[in-house]
Amino acid sequence: MDLTVKPGDNFYQYANGNWIRSNPIPASKTSWGSFNELREKSLNAMKSLLEEATKTTTKGRLYQMVGDYYTSGMDSLAIEKAGFDPIKPDLARIDKVNNKAAFLNELAYQRTQGNGMLFGFNVTPDRKNVTKYLPQLTQGGTTLPDRDYYLKSDPRNQKIRDAYHENLIKMFALIGEEPTQASQDADVVVRLETALAKAQMPRVEMRDPYKTYNKVAVSAFSPQTPGVSWADQLSKYGAMGQDTLLVQSPAFFKSLDSLLTATPIEDLRTYMRWNIVKNAAPYLSDGFVTQNFAFAKVLTGQKEQTPRWQRVSSLIDGTLSDLLGQLYVQSYFKPEAKQRMLALVDNLEASYKEHIKNLDWMSEDTKKKALVKLLAFKRKIGYPDKWKAYEGVTISRNDFYGNVKSANKWQYNHVISRLGKPVDRTEWGMTPPTVNAQYSPVNNDISFPAAILQFPFFDFDADDAVNYGGIGAVIGHEMTHGFDDSGRQYDADGTLRDWWSKDDATKFKERADKVRDQFFGFKVLDSIKVNGQLTLGENLADLGGLAIAYDAFKKTSQGKSKTKTDGFTPDQRFFLSWAQVWRSNQLPESTAQRIMTDPHAPDLYRVNGPVSNIDAWYQAFNVQPGDKLYKPKEQRIKVW
Repeated sequence: MDLTVKPGDNFYQYANGNWIRSNPIPASKTSWGSFNELREKSLNAMKSLLEEATKTTTKGRLYQMVGDYYTSGMDSLAIEKAGFDPIKPDLARIDKVNNKAAFLNELAYQRTQGNGMLFGFNVTPDRKNVTKYLPQLTQGGTTLPDRDYYLKSDPRNQKIRDAYHENLIKMFALIGEEPTQASQDADVVVRLETALAKAQMPRVEMRDPYKTYNKVAVSAFSPQTPGVSWADQLSKYGAMGQDTLLVQSPAFFKSLDSLLTATPIEDLRTYMRWNIVKNAAPYLSDGFVTQNFAFAKVLTGQKEQTPRWQRVSSLIDGTLSDLLGQLYVQSYFKPEAKQRMLALVDNLEASYKEHIKNLDWMSEDTKKKALVKLLAFKRKIGYPDKWKAYEGVTISRNDFYGNVKSANKWQYNHVISRLGKPVDRTEWGMTPPTVNAQYSPVNNDISFPAAILQFPFFDFDADDAVNYGGIGAVIGHEMTHGFDDSGRQYDADGTLRDWWSKDDATKFKERADKVRDQFFGFKVLDSIKVNGQLTLGENLADLGGLAIAYDAFKKTSQGKSKTKTDGFTPDQRFFLSWAQVWRSNQLPESTAQRIMTDPHAPDLYRVNGPVSNIDAWYQAFNVQPGDKLYKPKEQRIKVW
């Protein structure tokens, strides 16, 4: 804490100032905070599990697969010796593509191998019929993190575009291209990706679940893209017999079709070659990895490469997640933590129920439907009830890139295998060692992986003030996502269906707009402000989650008492716990990227924004008129 700062002037700094000063960002990171500390702890745990698995020869397939995968990824000598040999077969295939039909065939083949390009393809629940899976097409095709990197003309983005062009030249040189050819190919990629960026729907618009829900018959969609037969493409993707598609942005695919028609085949080959190189670069020899990082330095400000063991551990967590996850849970997750979490969720749910019943702006009919949705929330805590076995994945101790391809191909086939089956609502979107939490609108469930159930979010031995201000507010945050500006549009079973009266929807929007405007007022870097519209869902969730958690905390014996601990009242400890969860330092380059791409506001405003709207915080810290965060009571925003 920095006790020289008044809590009413900058609560984030008051709660975290000395920690921020004494915890600089490590050279291999772009930020450092509570999340990073836990991720580091999680990575160290994975490392010990993986290293143990490499020594084990008698414990069966699970240990063999994760152990051999790790061994192959850490064998830098073998990876260096291979150079870019692992991708030469794919590059040779692309060289033979001589017309648009052959290009589309190769595009389909590469997708089935885990090399998706030009656009996204997935199999997801139909948001208006959530018991059924449908194939879905999504916009894509670009390398930079957001369309605005290609389209904005300010010096910051121009610098990144110049560095990206240089990166392309150097990457093409690494696969043997002469300088002139490499430069020409870089021009081609930038030109095509800029055209794709122009066609993409902006990130803020994509938050509207109705705008991105376009259900079309395959036979009706193909005429909109005359150069692409989607029945033919879907068949080649392994999605045979599908007569209906979900299309995120029909306008994007119309533009894509025109682009494919107008682009010479040699330019399409160049674009495809780049995607093979880009997707493989992290797993090839040092020249590729080093050049990849050289560009990342410009984009994020990171000063040193992430250690190889962390990169390989994260890769295995992401690709054989249920195998490594089983080992993680066995060693690092206490079963009693799950029971404590279930009790906390029950308490947060009871608090939320009261909040909904007591709303002064919502009609009784809509309240009843909101309560039905709240009580239908499913809980996923710690780890999945059933583990994937990865049948068909082949892992070798001496073929790192082959292992990556085998795991990616399995993941693609797993996604395709959903077609024709009932929606599996037990499937997780995160791995047990992940430090995060999640709400799924189509499942209407909240998920808390094992790794987040640690201090400062959750501590089995901590007092209620700490746990309710930490994981309690995170639980409330995820619950509130079910009622934020996007999540509220889904009903109790996850169907995209309007269950609000028109008047109640208007009153909600009036309140949400105030939150949006508050965050638009926060200036971050020179001319950059928080995007109040992009971050609206997360800001609503923070505000609602904190208010719900506080009221749940007040029902505990500590919450009802005035007994101080370490000189602080229970209420003060609750709000300090919330603030200290979000402590962090972040590089300015990374901050600029987050403002453009991240639906979360910077951590400073995630703390100061919500507390300035909560009466109990004013009382706990005696915040008075004249303090910088002070807002008159009638201006404090309450939504849930």
